[in-house]
Amino acid sequence: MSLLEPVRLALAGVVAGVHSGLEALGADPASGLTWCLSIAAVTVVVRGALLPITAHTVRNAHAAARARPHLKALSEKYKGRTDAEAIRAQMEARREISAEHGVSRLGCLPLLLQLPIWIGLYHLLRDAAAGKATGALDGAQVADLARATFAGVGLTDHGYLGAGTTHLLVVVGLAGAAALLGFTTQRLLVADNTSTDVPEQMAQAQRLVPFVSAGGMLLAGGVVPVALLWYWVCGALWTFGQTWVIWRFFPTPGTPAAARRGVPTPV
Repeated sequence: MSLLEPVRLALAGVVAGVHSGLEALGADPASGLTWCLSIAAVTVVVRGALLPITAHTVRNAHAAARARPHLKALSEKYKGRTDAEAIRAQMEARREISAEHGVSRLGCLPLLLQLPIWIGLYHLLRDAAAGKATGALDGAQVADLARATFAGVGLTDHGYLGAGTTHLLVVVGLAGAAALLGFTTQRLLVADNTSTDVPEQMAQAQRLVPFVSAGGMLLAGGVVPVALLWYWVCGALWTFGQTWVIWRFFPTPGTPAAARRGVPTPV
């Protein structure tokens, strides 16, 4: 069994459960709206479950910002020293500073925990679009998904070209919406809530992230099912809202966003 199988089965349970619930309330099981709501529910359930990880990441970013001036001073103190004793002393001092300010040793590891969920959902929707049942998402529901449409375009269809103007407009619209939301989130909110006290090479890489992310989304839009594009739009909306809340109410000290709100710069 694949390591992602438990994730796929859990996600299939969410989609199938919401779909069955909507059908019980009188919704058409093959309606595009029913399936769009079922897929959107995955966003709410998954991202809601990951909120503790998000909170941990925000707290860790604040802790790292408080520790940064002390770590920078430590680096200056040991600048040019490469002997074993100096290296050991510097590493020990870094651990003490990180512990004092509450910097987690896990770093970005909590964010990596989201990757299996994203990959598992991609495989789930890809298989469903290909007519393959998974766990609670049975053959009847997969058949209903095959008949469901979004603005006249099948949720299991994919690709930019070869299926007419309406298909092209829907795929471009969904991929473009996801790309634009991601670009806006990165360019306006994440960048404004990121410390400017970083090496120039790192700063240049950070400035490229919104463009690379948006470009990757547009490229992927040509090969994934419309159902997955819809999920990406839902996820991008959640990310924008969540990032706005952090940017507005919990800005990282030492960033432009924090400075505008009178948050003291760590010293």
